[in-house]
Amino acid sequence: MTKLLTLPLVACGFMCPYLTSAQTTNDSLSAFTLGEVVVHGKKTASNSSIQSDQIEAFQKLTAATAINLLPGITQSNVGPRNESMIFVRGFDLRQTPVFIDGVPVYVPYDGYVDLGRFTTFGISKIQVEKDGASILYGPNSMGGAINLISTKPTHRLELNGGAGWLTGGQESYINAGARLNKFYFQANASQYKRDYYNLSKDFVPTKTEDGNRRDNSYNNDWKYGFKIGFQPNGKNEYAIGYSNQQGSKGTPVYTGTDTLNSLYKSPRYWQWPKWNKQSIYFISNTALSSTSNLSTRIFYDQFINVLKSFDNATYTTQTRPYAFTSYYNDYTVGANAVYAHRLTETNKFNVAVHFKQDVHRENNEGEPVRKISDNTYSIGATDKQTFNSHWSGEAGVSFNERESLTAQNYNSTSKVISNFPSNNNSAVNVQSKLIYDITANRSLALNASRMTRFATMKDRYSYRMGTAVPNPDLHAEHAFNTSLQYEDNSLKNVSMHVAIFYSRLNDVIQTVSNAYHDTTTNKWLAQSQNNGSAEFYGTELAIKYNFLQHFSSGLNYNFIKRKNLDNPSIRFTDVPENKLIGWLQYARTRYYILLNAEYNSERYSTSYGTKAPDFFLLNTSAAYKPLSWASLQAGVNNILEKNYMLTEGYPEQGRNYFVKLLFNYQYK
Repeated sequence: MTKLLTLPLVACGFMCPYLTSAQTTNDSLSAFTLGEVVVHGKKTASNSSIQSDQIEAFQKLTAATAINLLPGITQSNVGPRNESMIFVRGFDLRQTPVFIDGVPVYVPYDGYVDLGRFTTFGISKIQVEKDGASILYGPNSMGGAINLISTKPTHRLELNGGAGWLTGGQESYINAGARLNKFYFQANASQYKRDYYNLSKDFVPTKTEDGNRRDNSYNNDWKYGFKIGFQPNGKNEYAIGYSNQQGSKGTPVYTGTDTLNSLYKSPRYWQWPKWNKQSIYFISNTALSSTSNLSTRIFYDQFINVLKSFDNATYTTQTRPYAFTSYYNDYTVGANAVYAHRLTETNKFNVAVHFKQDVHRENNEGEPVRKISDNTYSIGATDKQTFNSHWSGEAGVSFNERESLTAQNYNSTSKVISNFPSNNNSAVNVQSKLIYDITANRSLALNASRMTRFATMKDRYSYRMGTAVPNPDLHAEHAFNTSLQYEDNSLKNVSMHVAIFYSRLNDVIQTVSNAYHDTTTNKWLAQSQNNGSAEFYGTELAIKYNFLQHFSSGLNYNFIKRKNLDNPSIRFTDVPENKLIGWLQYARTRYYILLNAEYNSERYSTSYGTKAPDFFLLNTSAAYKPLSWASLQAGVNNILEKNYMLTEGYPEQGRNYFVKLLFNYQYK
């Protein structure tokens, strides 16, 4: 199938959209606006977004690397699982859920999702909510929300795609869409395959890694789907969408120097032959009157996962005690509805209702399947009021409840399945925002919210591979978030965003060591408990400057401090205090050259103080458009061949190259 997809793409080319440049001759791919949960104006500073043309120009193939371009964002990796993570002002993906067209796509068991498995092919833009997402997103959005918004055809026929080579692998994708009067249809297919990634020449070989090509660093990610829509007029729209992802990957072995890390003495030889996810949804927007409308979503999301633990680096045998094959078969089914009513010309009122059921089924090979399931409910309301030409405000409140349906416990010694005690938990979210428009192009926004996150199934029921005892009665952690944000587009060729933020977290779910003594084994075991408090605070800055006729530039800076107030010796991990991204572009009608750089200060990789060093990366890309419908793009990442890590013991890719051919055809 790879050849069938790649060959027709190689025969074509695509004009790569130029990054926010005055010389851009092709806009971002048209966004599927029905997939947006909250539509923001230019003055609502709580929202950040990145468009498809920026994603293409920076050669960001996965959602994680694309989102990392935004201010206030940190990319990290869960090294032992080879999962790409994003932190939004210090909050992780359990506290900042991921959506595709407004449909949640996390893994039911632990609340995470590997953003390295989500490619950017077919994405029109990515919206990131900060300071806690709008009430309209539903529960568990304590730190915000990430919404990947797909494309939508706007012409009678649209064909676009590309194919390319990159160091160690290849990429190929195609999108086909058509709009016929009131109906539209879109289909897409893509593959991102990498046999390995190369390490820097500065990497020093260790007992578990000899350098050059990183062992067990492969991935193969397929994605295909379609969307069918009906839009009878400008106020009503209905769409059915389907997406299927099929992935496999290896997990490179820990190769660090931290002797306190259990993986130093006992490496994990893990591979994931299946990381499959499929979703189907129905989304609608119906005008009930000239002043009110109803939006709905109904969805089913399935996650199937197979993890194999092997004896050694040959990845062929499973005879040792730590070797196993683990199966997940999870799904989420749910629905939500938002009723919006414009009470007056200056006031808009929303009521949102959410329901979802999460089901987790797991077993190791040779063991019986056990099941855990939850229902989650939410009802909330928001009200937005414009007071005059300068002042406006918004407030919201929601009541959320999580209900435990089934929680089965398996005793591997007696081979008996029993039930954990049932448990329910409720929480209240409150939000407010005050906006002052100084002029038409300058504004201040003050945000304050109290947001919550329910404990995941893993938080409540996991034995942590025999090192902990479950705690079914965990309740929601909560955070008080506040920020002051300034937007300025008043200067010619200059735009600016500045924010300062503070979050106080209480009832934080933390793993407490030596919480329970097992008299049978005479061992002290850990437990997840609600006994933590913390504070996150910092600032972010984003500046874009277009100078001369063909040059443009930009700079994003983050500073964040995260403190464990109860036990400062237990550090928060994976987020550097300082991060800086800058870019410079020269663009003409038929070509562009882009240079970008990124600096990250050192970060903790373990709660007891192991650090990943700071690093500086320099990348470049260029595109040439020989035809109106075709372009050639090429580039080099990590030009300086830096040996760097996002997590200690897991070195990232050295200098690497890419070249691709792209096409875009539209018949109006």
